[in-house]
Amino acid sequence: MSEMKHDPDPQADSLQRALGEARVLKETVSALRDELELMEASTGEKVRRAVAASAVEIAQLKETIAIQRLEMEDMQFRKQQAVQEARATSNTEIVQLKETAAELRKRLEDMRDEKAAAVQNAVAKAQGEIGQLKSGILALREEMDNLELEKGEKVQKVRADSHSEIGQLQETVAALRSELEELQFEYEDRLQEQERALRDEIRQLQETVTVLRNNINTDN
Repeated sequence: MSEMKHDPDPQADSLQRALGEARVLKETVSALRDELELMEASTGEKVRRAVAASAVEIAQLKETIAIQRLEMEDMQFRKQQAVQEARATSNTEIVQLKETAAELRKRLEDMRDEKAAAVQNAVAKAQGEIGQLKSGILALREEMDNLELEKGEKVQKVRADSHSEIGQLQETVAALRSELEELQFEYEDRLQEQERALRDEIRQLQETVTVLRNNINTDN
């Protein structure tokens, strides 16, 4: 009895191929799942590291901000202290300038009084000398009148001498009067010059006070 030959079953072959493909797909899915788990684990570690690094950086930034805040507060304190010191110095300088201006005004007034007294003394002295000269002239005139009663050469000689002395006295009076006028002009010129110098000095002091006040206002 001869053996029967079995023809290949197409359905069995198709099933085998399907099973093979299913096995390959399962292996692929398993491999992908393992790779995904590794990736998730790696990503989680990276996230934890990033969070830790961020926390460190945030802490450093907070520390930097705190340091900068302290530096800023210290800077503001030093600035306020410098402003107060500058203001105190400026106030002291202003007081000194005011005292200097007051002293200069007093010196100017004293100088005016001294010059006025000197002029008055010079005028009084000149007037005294003029009075003495006038008295001398009157005495000479009286003497001349008495001498006119005499005769001869002696009378003429005395008259000539008297005229000469009177002329000299008149010249002396004119010279003293001219000297007095020049003295008055000189005192007035010196007084005006000193007054101008003092006014210039006072104006410079006032300008210095104004500049200091402007600097204080600018710092504030």
